[in-house]
Amino acid sequence: MQDIVSSQANNNDDQTVDKTVNSEESFLEAGRLQIPRWAEEDRPREKLLLKGKHSLSDAELIAILIGSGTVSLSAVDLAKQILTSVGNNLNDLAKLSIKDLKKFKGIGEAKAISIISALELGRRRKESEPSRKPRITSSKNVYDLIAPHLMDLGHEEFWAVMLNKSNIVIKKEQISSGGVSGTIADPKVIFKKAIEALASSIIVIHNHPSGNLQPSQADIGLTRKLAEAGKMLEIPVLDHMIFTDYNYYSFADEGMM
Repeated sequence: MQDIVSSQANNNDDQTVDKTVNSEESFLEAGRLQIPRWAEEDRPREKLLLKGKHSLSDAELIAILIGSGTVSLSAVDLAKQILTSVGNNLNDLAKLSIKDLKKFKGIGEAKAISIISALELGRRRKESEPSRKPRITSSKNVYDLIAPHLMDLGHEEFWAVMLNKSNIVIKKEQISSGGVSGTIADPKVIFKKAIEALASSIIVIHNHPSGNLQPSQADIGLTRKLAEAGKMLEIPVLDHMIFTDYNYYSFADEGMM
C-alpha cells in the first residue's frame, strides 16, 4: 500500500514539474516576440523590400544591423532599448563606444562594430555631400559653368547641359571632340543622353578656338534641327552657345531659338 502511495506521489511530482516547465516555456515563448513569426510586412528586412527604406523606423534599421535579439527581446525591441538610452538621438548614439554598446544584453562585439560602422558611414556621407547644383537663369550662368572645360582649348568640343524642370543642372556632358575647325554633333546622341539623364530641357555649347563669335551656317542649321527634335521629344533646347575664351554668343539672347 505504501509503495502504491509513494508511486502516485512521484507521478504527481513529475506532472507538477512538467507543468512548471511547460509554463515557463510558454512564458518565454510569449515573451520572445520572435521576428520570423511576425507578419511578413512587419519584419524589418521584408518591410524594406516591400515598402522601401524610408518606411522603416530608426529601431527597425538598427535591428537589421544587429540581426537578432535575445530570448526575451526581438532585435527591434533591443534596438528600441538602445535608442531609448540615448533619448532616441542618433547623434548621441554615434558617440557610444563598443564598450558602451556591449553593456546591452544581446549586443556583443560584432554587433557593436556593425552599429558603429553604419553610423560612421552616415557621418562620412554627410561630410562628402556635393555642393548644391547651380540653377541656370541666364546665358552667363552657362558660360561660367562650362568655362573650366572649354577654356584654352585648341580644338572644338561639343557639350550638353541637362536641366530639370526648375532649370537646375542635372549634369553636363561632353558629346564630341573634334579638330581645330569643327566637331560632329549627332542629335541622336545628344537626346539619348538627355533621356538617360531624365532631363526636362537642355542647353548645348560648342567652342570656337579661333575666337570668332559669329555662328556658321552649319551652326545655324544644327540649332534649328536640335530645336525641332527637342519639340518632338518634349525636351526643349533652351539655348545653343558658342564659347570663346573671352566671350560667348547665345542663340537665345539673339532671338534665334
